[in-house]
Amino acid sequence: MNSGANPPVEKKTRRILMTSALPYANGPIHLGHMVEVIQADIWARFQKMRGHECYYVCAEDAHGTPIMIRARNEGITPEQLIARMYDEHRRDFTGFLVEHDNYHTTHSTENRELATLIYETLRDGGYIARRTIRQAYDEKEGMFLPDRFIKGTCPRCGADDQYGDNCEACGATYSPADLKNPVSVISGTTPVERESEHFFFTLDRFADSLKAWMTQAGLHPAVRAKLEEWFEAGLQDWDISRDAPYFGFEIPDAPGKFFYVWLDAPIGYLASFKALCAKRGLDFDEWLAPDSDTEMVHFIGKDIYYFHTLFWPAMLKGAGFRQPSGVFVHGFLTVNGAKMSKSRGTFILAKTYLDHLDPEYLRYYFAGKLGPGVDDIDLNLEDFVARVNADLVGKVVNIASRCAGFINSRFDGKLAGVMKEPELFAEFATAATGIAQAYENREYSRAMRDIMLLADKANQYIDAHKPWVLAKDPARVTEVHDICTVGLNLFRQLVVYLKPVLPKLAERTEAFLQIEPLEWDDAQRPLLDHAISAFKPLMTRIDPKQIDALIEKTREDVAKENATAGRKQAKAAQDVAPLAETISIDDFARVDLRIARIVKAEPVEGADKLLRLTLDIGSETRNVFAGIKSAYEPAALEGRLTVMVANLAPRKMRFGISEGMVLAAGPGGKDIFILEPDQGAQPGMRVK
Repeated sequence: MNSGANPPVEKKTRRILMTSALPYANGPIHLGHMVEVIQADIWARFQKMRGHECYYVCAEDAHGTPIMIRARNEGITPEQLIARMYDEHRRDFTGFLVEHDNYHTTHSTENRELATLIYETLRDGGYIARRTIRQAYDEKEGMFLPDRFIKGTCPRCGADDQYGDNCEACGATYSPADLKNPVSVISGTTPVERESEHFFFTLDRFADSLKAWMTQAGLHPAVRAKLEEWFEAGLQDWDISRDAPYFGFEIPDAPGKFFYVWLDAPIGYLASFKALCAKRGLDFDEWLAPDSDTEMVHFIGKDIYYFHTLFWPAMLKGAGFRQPSGVFVHGFLTVNGAKMSKSRGTFILAKTYLDHLDPEYLRYYFAGKLGPGVDDIDLNLEDFVARVNADLVGKVVNIASRCAGFINSRFDGKLAGVMKEPELFAEFATAATGIAQAYENREYSRAMRDIMLLADKANQYIDAHKPWVLAKDPARVTEVHDICTVGLNLFRQLVVYLKPVLPKLAERTEAFLQIEPLEWDDAQRPLLDHAISAFKPLMTRIDPKQIDALIEKTREDVAKENATAGRKQAKAAQDVAPLAETISIDDFARVDLRIARIVKAEPVEGADKLLRLTLDIGSETRNVFAGIKSAYEPAALEGRLTVMVANLAPRKMRFGISEGMVLAAGPGGKDIFILEPDQGAQPGMRVK
């Protein structure tokens, strides 16, 4: 692969192995996942249309503590869970017309063998160090706890129910040892610290080779700049081991120790390709040799490029494999200008979308937004409807529908034998070079703009010649034949250029025109003296009611999910929540509970869970922060009565001073219930 972010399109046949990030086998696919997978699938289809030998592989990311815990909670084995997720993920990817050459799993023989080989090669090369560390340990469950499996009080702002590595309320990062009142998410008990020997990959040994690789890997400038920061700060050794119990591969020379999921997950790319090699008779070793003329490129999100641009190329270098020739990083998906939200019905699952809308609508819309950079892209649902209806139906498909009827009804379904507008056809053919360059550089938005400009010209040509008017004059029927033949040829060229994005539209077009599957170079040759089929609608408009139904179904699914989760959390709290230290009746009597009226409720900027409440307790008003945002809209709280602890010492938080505490109960999420007193109570009344 040529160096630089935008290599020129080459005519020679290339050999390309490409991947997208492995979906975690612990939950469903949503539209945020589909940004990357669609981006990668478009690029793979384009390369294949150009005649290159390109293989797109992926797999389930099937190891780790979350999968082990979820399987246990469901009463099934991890193998059963990942088999179910494999089928669901494959269903969703196939539904969105994603065409993997092989879709595998990291829980496979190929991955175990490759992970072992790479580890042993790194170990024997002196790149693995052992050292003893201290970790949080759940004595009830008999296991060490990942940071995200510990919750407690933030050491900086005092917010409760925060994870062991960062606070969602104030944004602080810390270690689990700094967390106040830590609790195991699994058992509800207080973890202790224990020592354990771990294995570390000495990343800093590869600093020079990584810098050399970075200049040749086609990285976006923003990614390179971040890498430079990491180099400047100093590369840290990477803990690649986890203690039993753990669902994964056991380290061969260390019983009871397992490879951390992030070690064997990227190796899963190679494992999936190795399985494909066995099916297709490809030479795996030759493709992955350091001096191979093949290419290996990864499509990933900006949240994981640390692993793919530091650890992964260093591991490959140390183990004697070729390094990536490209790591293409994209941003996140927002919906209607905001983070995907379950409460607003915009956290849309892939399956839910597919139950309501054509996958090619979203493929086209994403293509119209995607570039080579790491900026987020927005799915604006109103714009989505307008753009699909205007571009695909109103411009592209409209060309065929305007011309096909005349060919079928007046000319026995056969195109004319001469191209009467060779200059216009040549202009469309010449555009192939720029559009191909845009696809190659992942500038899909530019490609879509260029294609739609051509579609405008095709429609302008038909409008200018008005075949529906000429058809009324028997002396000018031949002109109608020529005009519609030109129109259908221009339409065919547009479909060639859109085929990587809209493969089903291309299939329907191929059937309509009665032609072989379209290749990229077909845009250079007109289709003449050729019989076509009767025209059938190739794509229909989106009805805005379909969007409404999609959002409503998403909200319904979220409500069911919250209800189920609430019941499970309530039961878990009953089963495992430890009793607090006993207090005397005198201690309890010191708690001053007062009726309070919520005068004002407003969200707290920068906090996901907090609301700022102004409480009237009769003699004065108090400012209190309450972690109930997930359960209540602020406006719905104003005017309601609640109960507060009035003599709680003020607590300084990042967002201000909290002058008390509101009493609430429930398992969390939507199920947090304000303790509202009976009607007739007045602010300031004492609760006994």
